[in-house]
Amino acid sequence: MAGGGQGAGQPVRDGDQPRRALTRRVWCGGRPASERGSAVVDFVLVGALVAVLGVAVLQLALVLHVRATLVDCAAEGARYAAQAGHRPADGVERTRALASQAVSSSYAGDVTAVRTVVDGVDLVEVTVRAPFPVVGLVGPSGELVVRGHALVEGG
Repeated sequence: MAGGGQGAGQPVRDGDQPRRALTRRVWCGGRPASERGSAVVDFVLVGALVAVLGVAVLQLALVLHVRATLVDCAAEGARYAAQAGHRPADGVERTRALASQAVSSSYAGDVTAVRTVVDGVDLVEVTVRAPFPVVGLVGPSGELVVRGHALVEGG
């Protein structure tokens, strides 16, 4: 071997320089060994982010569900109060009963109904004020205000 290096199967001679030990990176699952354990950290960080996003979507779905349910209850109460022979107080009672059955009595606490005239048309307007539903201890604060309207029947 020209240059006097160590080769496979050749004896070491005086004056030959021993080969430096080559440092190799040991690869483990497509990553260098120095990054061992980082998959666990990645999993925890991504898992926490996905969990927070999941709870946020759940919170939004709950708010939209309660809002849609209360709108339906208010509209049904307004239709009931607008029937011939009924008063706005009957619509309040009906709305409270429906909201208590559909979601919870805590959402049926502040219900009002009034007869009003809009563009020469007699209407009954039922208004429901309820707190925002919250998942856990965090979520939006404030109140949800929904209204239902119905044309007053002649009579």
